[in-house]
Amino acid sequence: MFAVLKTGGKQYKVTSGDVLRVEKLAADAGETVQFNDILMVGDTIGTPMVDGAGVQAEVLDQIKGDKVIHFVKRRRKHSSKRTKGHRQQLTLLRVTEILEKGADKSGVKAAVGAGSVSAAAVATAAPEKAKAEKPAKAEKPAKAEKPAAEAKAEKPAAKAKPAKAEGGDDLKQLSGVGPALEKKLHEAGVTTFAQIAAWTEDDVAAMDEKLSFKGRIEREGWIEQAKELAGK
Repeated sequence: MFAVLKTGGKQYKVTSGDVLRVEKLAADAGETVQFNDILMVGDTIGTPMVDGAGVQAEVLDQIKGDKVIHFVKRRRKHSSKRTKGHRQQLTLLRVTEILEKGADKSGVKAAVGAGSVSAAAVATAAPEKAKAEKPAKAEKPAKAEKPAAEAKAEKPAAKAKPAKAEGGDDLKQLSGVGPALEKKLHEAGVTTFAQIAAWTEDDVAAMDEKLSFKGRIEREGWIEQAKELAGK
């Protein structure tokens, strides 16, 4: 007998004894898990799932897939290129049993993707957490009146506008950099073209994450521009 199960956004046709790799599951090696999203069992086709059907499997190991290289190169005046590698987290398992009926009463742990959280669990935990964290309502103390002179003296001074770094370059000469973006760079300690020209790939990734540039540095070609402007 065969079955078609669904997990990790993919479909697998399996028979008892098959060994397959699926998207990482929240289970340890040696555990038995049960897939409940069954599209087909033998001659029975689900609408869309087959009620009461299930596929049980033993987790053999948590592994990684083959390394995939992602290379991007942009050909333009300020060209850029980027290389990234990725290895998908996978679970290796062996199918032990295919159930046409009664899977919902088997008591075997359901196969759940790693990091996923049941919506029902969230809905149940949220009200209890809110109830526990709700502070007791305290009586508001009477506001004491202060003399006008004292109140005026305690008024906080207006926030001073950060001054431009002494000896810094005009970073607005870089493509796509305006006053607001220049201010962010100054606050991050970047004030000269020489600093930007010396950035490595790790520096670019850190700055992208810190200031939410979303690839702007490579897209606009800041490093190449900074090298030209620093040499003037």
